Amino acid sequence: MANKPHIMIAVSKYYEDVADEMLRGAVAALDEAGASHEVYEIPGAFEIPAAIATALRSPEPSSGCRRFDGYVALGCVIRGETTHYDYVCQEAARGLQDLAIRHCLALGFGILTTENREQAMARAAFDRGNKGGDAANACLQMIEFKSSLQAYPR
Repeated sequence: MANKPHIMIAVSKYYEDVADEMLRGAVAALDEAGASHEVYEIPGAFEIPAAIATALRSPEPSSGCRRFDGYVALGCVIRGETTHYDYVCQEAARGLQDLAIRHCLALGFGILTTENREQAMARAAFDRGNKGGDAANACLQMIEFKSSLQAYPR
């Protein structure tokens, strides 16, 4: 990447231990790539799409351009005894996908949907699953993809 990207990390701290591991992985991946980032703590996974949509409407004051080159959504939803899990998972994923398509966003999806805390930690842990790092790398790869297409004007 010629210019170093600036990334928004929206992290749900609902399951703080899981979120901290995912954030650790995402930050390490972005640092390794030389990307700058801003971290925003969001109440839950359901609220992440609204947080990113709000950021889209908050341009960089000095230029009026989009503030971030990419977005990383981090969170965890663990199945409980009710259907709440299904709604949160589906709507968070749908909301993020809608934003990515509508606004051509480079977005790394790092919302875990697991049956229990053990599964969540196995996927989140920096030294094991590192899904935070995977989401950050997906975001960076989408930025690179978008950049490659912009290199060929019509």
